[in-house]
Amino acid sequence: MTNSLERLQKVIAQSGVTSRRKAEKLIADGKVNVNKKTVTELGTKVGPHDDIEVEGVLLEKEEPVYYMLYKPRGVISSIQDDKERKVVTDYLGEVQERIYPIGRLDYDTSGILLLTNDGDFANLLMHPSYGIDKVYVAKIEGIPDKQELNKLRKGVRSDNDLLKVIRYKILETDRKKNTMIIEMTLHEGKNRHIKRMMEALGYPVIKLKRERYGLLTLHRMKPGDYRSLTPHEVKRMRLLASE
Repeated sequence: MTNSLERLQKVIAQSGVTSRRKAEKLIADGKVNVNKKTVTELGTKVGPHDDIEVEGVLLEKEEPVYYMLYKPRGVISSIQDDKERKVVTDYLGEVQERIYPIGRLDYDTSGILLLTNDGDFANLLMHPSYGIDKVYVAKIEGIPDKQELNKLRKGVRSDNDLLKVIRYKILETDRKKNTMIIEMTLHEGKNRHIKRMMEALGYPVIKLKRERYGLLTLHRMKPGDYRSLTPHEVKRMRLLASE
């Protein structure tokens, strides 16, 4: 919860109890109390000092926390998985707060993933109108020429999406193995953005890693490592998202 008033269903969802849609149904069904009074209006707003009960259980008011995980490949960017695969929060077992990932990385993509219990911070970073650099390094099959690579900036059609990068840089070309390593910077990342884009050009991605997120890097981290963001980093990330 933040210092400003927020919609009740949003606060419930951010607490990790349930989704916003299910929170709305609980409110409409009269199963939510605010300061000991039943609330059924979906437009109700609450503040940080309000006591909220969902089906008789008081929501815990947690201090906001911010973590960065070096997500390994073969891990789901979620807090649970119905197929019992490993999820990102398995690596943050010592964290007591109910945190959730900001956005996602594909199952077989590694790199920086942020997790928090601060819904405002998460929404700010995920909003498509804000231009925070997200830098990926991709190893691709095949060696595209300059003309083909320039299509990455102009945009490549995949299904109904126009997929493009802000900029790219060739890091390595291996003509013997017929592979190339490219650094690509995105602002808004659609589902499987880089993989779909490269597949559409005929150069499938062999390996993909997110190496930078705004000012955050994987410096001295190994897959599975995590750390808290410093107050300075949180402030700087908010400023980057607001520019």
